[in-house]
Amino acid sequence: MCDNLSSQLKQIIVETLNMEEISVEDIQDDTPLIDSGLGMDSIDALELVVRVEKEFNVKIKSSEEAKLALSSVRSLMDFINKHTPD
Repeated sequence: MCDNLSSQLKQIIVETLNMEEISVEDIQDDTPLIDSGLGMDSIDALELVVRVEKEFNVKIKSSEEAKLALSSVRSLMDFINKHTPD
């Protein structure tokens, strides 16, 4: 499931942020999503949080929690796995 979740998240990132110049294969699991790396700004982060919450039925409760969850694809996978109902 880990590879599938990783691919799914990368696809969501590319689609949500309209990253036409970046493909799913270009994004590594440890690539920083905010600031350096993919260069997401706060509006991008908010859009991604909304999409992830809808897709995976999780709730990111604060900006601090969002910052931690969105630090990389791997951290986002960890957050989803930890907060997804069994």
